[in-house]
Amino acid sequence: MSARLAPLSALLAAVLAVTLLGPLRGDREDATDQPVDLLSASTNRPTPGSFRGYGFDQCLAPSQAKMDAWMEHSPFMAAGIYISGNSRACRDQPNLTATWVRNQLARGWRLLPITLGPQASCSTRYPKYGSRVDPVISADPTDGYARAKAQGKLEADRAVTVAKGLGIVPRSTLFYDLEAFDIGNGACKASAIRFVHAWTQRLHQLGYKSGFYSSAGSGIKMIDWVYQNYPETFALPDTLWIARWDGNANTSVSTDYLSSKAWLPGGRLKQYQGGHNETWGGVTINIDRNFLDLGTGMRVAGETHCGGVAVDLPAYLAIKMPTSTYTPPADRVKALQCLLTEKKLYAGTINGRYDLATRRAAYAWQRSRGFATNSTWGRRDWITLTTAGATPVLKYGSTGAYVRRVQRALSAAMPDRKVQVTGVYDAATAAHAGAYRRQVGMSSYNIVNTATWAKLQAGRF
Repeated sequence: MSARLAPLSALLAAVLAVTLLGPLRGDREDATDQPVDLLSASTNRPTPGSFRGYGFDQCLAPSQAKMDAWMEHSPFMAAGIYISGNSRACRDQPNLTATWVRNQLARGWRLLPITLGPQASCSTRYPKYGSRVDPVISADPTDGYARAKAQGKLEADRAVTVAKGLGIVPRSTLFYDLEAFDIGNGACKASAIRFVHAWTQRLHQLGYKSGFYSSAGSGIKMIDWVYQNYPETFALPDTLWIARWDGNANTSVSTDYLSSKAWLPGGRLKQYQGGHNETWGGVTINIDRNFLDLGTGMRVAGETHCGGVAVDLPAYLAIKMPTSTYTPPADRVKALQCLLTEKKLYAGTINGRYDLATRRAAYAWQRSRGFATNSTWGRRDWITLTTAGATPVLKYGSTGAYVRRVQRALSAAMPDRKVQVTGVYDAATAAHAGAYRRQVGMSSYNIVNTATWAKLQAGRF
């Protein structure tokens, strides 16, 4: 990455580097630190992984009942949790256990583990509990801010120890929370840079990814300055969590704070609204709101059925008995034959003919749903067939086979809306889901939760 700092003379640049950063040589590696073997296989997945959608963070990890209510009713699929650091407000986390973490990951939550330890030496809010309990980052320039680097390494070691105990596995991102400070204070800025460098370097050695949270005007602006001018000297975080309370649910930030292409694509999340109460499913929590755009975001792999039969139709219209003047559309019949084959109800050739064998399989499906058999395969039948199976909560940011299933069902239930089957729960899919819920007498949440699946699997339209 080339430097993009405003033009300075070579002398001024050298003076600035020494003043703010201290000696540069030797900061990229600490010879005594050796890579550590990764943890053995775990049932938990790395978190947060690739995801584009909404999240919240709250000081105290909510109870399981609250998390379940918010999964069912809120727009959020990611949650920030404070796992370590002596400067955090919620040092007692009675709900935060390995079981809690495993349960949230299994239910579809993306977790954002946060450490709030030593803060910048020029911060006006820290130490919070006294210098012996939560000391600030050392601004001593001796040996290139060696003490600040030692503090960053120690916090990384502590965070990984806690993360492992909670079942947060390697390749997960651990975020360091560095609250607002005066980046015009040279020694304060220089020591903070060294601290974040050591935090990042040590996490990488331990097999974890480095995340960095800070206000756009202080810590984020600081780390972008390093990105522009010293990317080969200091280890940079993998992900930036930008605190910018502008109310805009995106990862854009003014270039006054962050270069337009820095940590893009897939390396940013933004806290766009500060502390406030929200109520979902009858449960109120005081939260900050976030928007995440991480990794590959909403990209999803393709899907094949029955050796290449197209089951994603422009509209799932009725299939009627063939007559002398009517032949059921072959593509529609092939899709039906394929889906019934996957349900082990049809063993014939996928030939596009609505013949007796196909109708018998269709009757078997109708009976399995408690419907009266009917030679016309209609909207209700398409809805129930396409939604059969597991029913995870889906909302903006969900991807994969479950999303395709619900998109097919929404297309069958609302043919005029022309729902596209993409496997991505984007804004359009959210709008379709909200429209369906209103159509069947439900509240207008734009999510597919357990109650929504129940309506679909009953064939309601």
